[in-house]
Amino acid sequence: MYKTVEPVVKNPTIVVVDDEPSVREILKDMFSRESFRVYEAESKQGLMEVMRRIPVDLVTLDLTLSTENGLDILRDLRAESDVGVILVTGKDELIDKVTGLELGADDYISKPFLLREVLARTRSVLRRRGAMHEKKDELSAQPNGIHTDDPWEFHFYPWTLSQASLELRHSNGEVRSLTTNEFRLLELFVANPNRVLSRDRIMERLRGMEWTPSDRSIDNYVARLRRKIERDGDTPMIKTVRGSGYQFTVPVARNKAAIH
Repeated sequence: MYKTVEPVVKNPTIVVVDDEPSVREILKDMFSRESFRVYEAESKQGLMEVMRRIPVDLVTLDLTLSTENGLDILRDLRAESDVGVILVTGKDELIDKVTGLELGADDYISKPFLLREVLARTRSVLRRRGAMHEKKDELSAQPNGIHTDDPWEFHFYPWTLSQASLELRHSNGEVRSLTTNEFRLLELFVANPNRVLSRDRIMERLRGMEWTPSDRSIDNYVARLRRKIERDGDTPMIKTVRGSGYQFTVPVARNKAAIH
């Protein structure tokens, strides 16, 4: 039996996505015992129906649904939501786990699993994301002394990042969708061009907490950001500096943003 303790987030809401009723029942029973609000879904449609009705803190997502690919669901989910995601999968192939993390999953658990492990990993993700969400709408403290009451625009061809509108615009007029943390991460990079930023500093900026070597979330955010701003074959804008962190390598110009 697992030990019952107080939840890290008060009554968090979790959606268990699995096409096996027995698995859903086991996880629902465990989470309910811990005072979590639990909803079930056996498909992407069911998950989206829940998320349209209520705020969701975390999703446990099976990769091997009978009629759908869990990675495709994760990709679609990440395009429109920053909800916490733990992959619960019977697949033990490293490529599936790595792909899931690169697509934005917070963690993964292999079947068969121990309930204590699921609960511990769930609490860990909720704890980390809880710290992140506390700062989600707080963009006042900017890197290098830049503040939103004195917003700037950062120009790095072919993109413009605007602190006033919180948008990333292409030179052709396209507005590229970014999650809150993707915006914060890009903002940190362009405000510090050519400077190597450690994972510690990036984690502090995004989440206000200490980074640990087992936390792949920074690498995941960088990978997702690269896919949104870099083109295949071009020189990378965000360079990985082995053992040190990341470096934004392209020239950046900035000017005061026009306030309308």
